This record gives sequence, structure tokens and C-alpha cells, in this order.
Amino acid sequence: MASDKVLQLTDDSFESEVLKSSEPVLVDFWASWCAPCKAIGPLVDGLADDYEGKVKVGKLNVDENPATPGQYGVRGIPTLILFKDGQVVDQVVGAVPKNQLEGLIKKAL
Repeated sequence: MASDKVLQLTDDSFESEVLKSSEPVLVDFWASWCAPCKAIGPLVDGLADDYEGKVKVGKLNVDENPATPGQYGVRGIPTLILFKDGQVVDQVVGAVPKNQLEGLIKKAL
């Protein structure tokens, strides 16, 4: 079950929710047909709970919102990009283990 703490991002909300956020934001670029995206989804939801109040977690459906992934050169999904102060801190591509995602987040804390 998806966490209610995960932001459902769109091309329209990306700037206000991610780029202008006072907290670091982990964005999961995904699509409904992508099996690895479904595999990593529960991990991403768990991170939203684990890091509540420290890091915002959002998901952006690349099929419904093509502009933002294009802007950040997202070629494969899932791609997770960590933003801080409107800038890309780091990113990972593929279904990676939770400890790798936590390592990514710690770069912004």
C-alpha cells in the first residue's frame, strides 16, 4: 500500500514541491507498466515514513508527465533523483536495495 506521505508529483507541481522545497526531496520517476518500478515502490514508500520531517519523497509518472523526466535526462526507470535547494544532489537508476537509497538520502542530510 502506498504511503500517504508520498507526494504525487506532476510537471505542473514539480517546481513548487521539489525545486522550491526547504527540505531535500527524493523523486521516484516511474511508470505503471514498469516491473522494477513496482518492485522498488514499497521501499520508496517506506523511506517516506522513515524520513518524515527530514526528507520529502515524491513519485512522478513519466508517461503522464513527460516534460520533467526529459529535463533531467531520465532515460531508464525507475530513476530516483535526490534534490536539495533546487539542485540535483545524486541519482540512482534501477531497482536498488534500501540501504543504497538510504545512502543517497544521507548525502543531503
